[in-house]
Amino acid sequence: MVRDGAQRGDVRQRGRDVRRPGRLPEAEAQAVTTEHPLTARAGALIELERYDDAKALLARRLAEDPTDVRAWTRLGRCHQLTKDHAEALRATDEALAIAPEDYNAMLLRAYVLRSLGLDRREEAVQAVRAAIGLNPEYFDAYTLLAELLFLPPRQETWQEAVEMAREAVRLGPEEVNAHMTLWKVAAVAHDTEWMDQIERRILQLDPTHSFALERQTAKAAKAPGVRAADAAELYAGALATAPTSWSLNRGLDHATYRLLRGTRWLALICLVCAGAMVNLFPEEGEAPELPVPIGTRLWVLVVMAAIWAFGAFRRYRRLRAGVQLNVRSVLRRGTWSRIVLAQAALALLCGLLIAEVPWTERTVPQMLFWVGLAPTAATIWFDRKKAK
Repeated sequence: MVRDGAQRGDVRQRGRDVRRPGRLPEAEAQAVTTEHPLTARAGALIELERYDDAKALLARRLAEDPTDVRAWTRLGRCHQLTKDHAEALRATDEALAIAPEDYNAMLLRAYVLRSLGLDRREEAVQAVRAAIGLNPEYFDAYTLLAELLFLPPRQETWQEAVEMAREAVRLGPEEVNAHMTLWKVAAVAHDTEWMDQIERRILQLDPTHSFALERQTAKAAKAPGVRAADAAELYAGALATAPTSWSLNRGLDHATYRLLRGTRWLALICLVCAGAMVNLFPEEGEAPELPVPIGTRLWVLVVMAAIWAFGAFRRYRRLRAGVQLNVRSVLRRGTWSRIVLAQAALALLCGLLIAEVPWTERTVPQMLFWVGLAPTAATIWFDRKKAK
């Protein structure tokens, strides 16, 4: 899931002030370095998602010094993350009452107001514009303003939203979240080429970014002419980078299922070869004598073995280990996967019986042919959508 600015942090990002160190005024830089230990510990607890413990520390700190602006903003952050937006808003108001020009508190207030819904949207816009006025050189406020202006899309604010998103990227060219906001603009505009360019840029900045990785992998795997084995390799390679991605796991399962469906075609080819050898449905007066010579039967067996050796086993052995493991996993988990494999096994068995038993009549081989063909023919189009 892609995190927005509010989810990444209001006053600190992984222990760092949201503004770049080189851009901090001297007095404010000193305030950061002299942060109270309780407030700093609370920040670490927030990063560990131990919000109740962080709240307890911040309550102690504010009991000691009710004018600690950073403690108030951190407390507001805790309340926001636990969905207590009313308390989060109260905490940011307390911080701004003490320091009306505190950028972090103002930006957090804008995020909290956005969380309260469309009724507070205009207040959120005012707050984020005020944050930009306090620090026009940091990208995060521009991303929030852009999203407030184009979500939901409105013609009168669309152009400004695009400009704000581009400005965020200009100010933070290496910030993934700035590019994600620009991607949302492209998505609302239905500009797929622009979306693709942004996704590629995001992966250049962060090769492990799951959202961009999922989309780029899916596009490559679903491109025309991509074989099931190649698609499975693409998904498996992406999963090595983002192993917890549900979308990539689902894509690998679908590609694996397509591989298993391919085994039915191999089995049907073997069945047809066996039927052609016996000439199951001869025209009148052209039926060859039965039983078929043993040399011919052995030759058909060699052909069948070659079909499976090159069409299935060789291909399976060339798959990466992750795909091979997923084949077994899909067979354990998927009912249709087992049905497909059973159909392939049945068709192959019928083909072997037709080819290798020295039949003296065509009645039983004809029955075997239809037994091998019918289950696959009955479901091959129906289950095709399961491979998409």
